[in-house]
Amino acid sequence: MFNWLKNALSGGGDAQPGSVTGETIEYNGYRITPTPISESGQFRVSGVIEKEGDPEKKHTFIRSDLVAGKDAACDFTVVKAKLIIDQMGDRLFDQA
Repeated sequence: MFNWLKNALSGGGDAQPGSVTGETIEYNGYRITPTPISESGQFRVSGVIEKEGDPEKKHTFIRSDLVAGKDAACDFTVVKAKLIIDQMGDRLFDQA
């Protein structure tokens, strides 16, 4: 099994091996931080969605999408995160 998938399914650490961190942006009360993962010369779309509160809420996601460049992967990660937020809202934090 791919290590990144194994780590994602087992709730492995925040940053995956070979990942980079993009600029955090605010969107509708959420913080989105792109963390694309370098894989075979491309970048897998990956990121973290957070929301302040007590306790602070955090959701890490990894998509199957591969993008040619780091900057493009960060941009696409933000697009995917906004879709997740728009579709699920705070329910995204209820998933185990």
